[in-house]
Amino acid sequence: MKIRSITYFCNPGYPLKENVLREAGDFLSQAKSAYESGGYEVQTVRVATVSFAKLLGEKHIDELPKYAEQFTQAMKQNGVVYAALGPALPELPRSYQVIPEAIAASEGVFFGGVMADAQTVHMAQVRACAEIIVRLAPLDPNGFANLNFAALANVGANAPFFPAAYHTSDQPAFAVAVECADLAVEAFEGRQTVDEGQQWLTAEITKHGQSISQTAQSLITNPSASLRAGLQLPTFKGIDFSLAPFPDDAHSLGKAVENMGVPKIGLHGSLAAAAILTDAIERADFPHIGFNGFMQPVLEDSILAKRAAEGVLTVKDALLYSAVCGTGLDTVPLAGDVTAEELTPLLLDVCALALRLNKPLTARLMPIPGKKAGDETTFEFSFFANGRVMALESSPLAGALNQASGFTLNPKRPK
Repeated sequence: MKIRSITYFCNPGYPLKENVLREAGDFLSQAKSAYESGGYEVQTVRVATVSFAKLLGEKHIDELPKYAEQFTQAMKQNGVVYAALGPALPELPRSYQVIPEAIAASEGVFFGGVMADAQTVHMAQVRACAEIIVRLAPLDPNGFANLNFAALANVGANAPFFPAAYHTSDQPAFAVAVECADLAVEAFEGRQTVDEGQQWLTAEITKHGQSISQTAQSLITNPSASLRAGLQLPTFKGIDFSLAPFPDDAHSLGKAVENMGVPKIGLHGSLAAAAILTDAIERADFPHIGFNGFMQPVLEDSILAKRAAEGVLTVKDALLYSAVCGTGLDTVPLAGDVTAEELTPLLLDVCALALRLNKPLTARLMPIPGKKAGDETTFEFSFFANGRVMALESSPLAGALNQASGFTLNPKRPK
């Protein structure tokens, strides 16, 4: 198990207050050292901000590309490689339209786009997110720019995984995201019963969660001398123990599912396995923030990529598992000629699941220029496992669902 990210949340203002990023860099450096001293490998430290739409407002929204470029330079000067500038917001429609140019102008900067809040599906913004995905695809020969964008449905603040991360306060905060699919793999290797594997996994997550929390509290209550001098210490928001994979079999959620007894993930039984793993996280005793569930990024998981290439795991399967898992659709490779009209129904389904089940979900879809369903992917990225482009069975909406007006969708009532 590793720490995928320590994410620092802040309000850097507009114009950019570079001292805020200096404070972020100082705290993250101390936090990284503290966790490494505790025996955890820390892969990245990151910054997430208040939504850029709120920072820039209607008057300055077209300056986002310049702001993102400036942010890139400032964060690198302070030891931060990745930043999320929050989501585009329905109250500022123009905020969606400027995201592709901002991603092109920056490096290591991520964005989201709100499709739905807790009760409302914003149809115009569902389409706007689909259009962003299509516009981002040709910025890189492999469609890699879409790694930096996710469409959000019912996602709250301070989730530490990117691209969903954003803040809503002037008070700085931090949260921890882990990479722990290997725990799920180990939990069901040779276990005879579901209860045995689930109890072991919950106990391991509790152990690590409490250790990570104790270190977080010590950073606040016993800051080093270098942090005490005028630095506003952040509050600790919690840990996202979503079972993030790494693209080898030992760190694969697909492998964990198959260890549980499903011959190949994508076959029936996979949904139950996803539910069991997510339930194990929810039972664990640690401060929860973010998604905390089964994470299924197709391109980041060696077994998921393999089963998708075989045609065993489909986009519909991944959508189905989103009903019981943590994050939704992630790094899904699609044909390069997919249209916004074809993506919109899929994004709408993600919204419907998020609102009816009262859970956060995202969609990070990756059309690959020049590729069609079944073609091999050729990414050269250490966090990706190459497979094949997945087929999307979708047609443009018609009738009432093809209108731009939003609609409310209440959560399912408890019995």
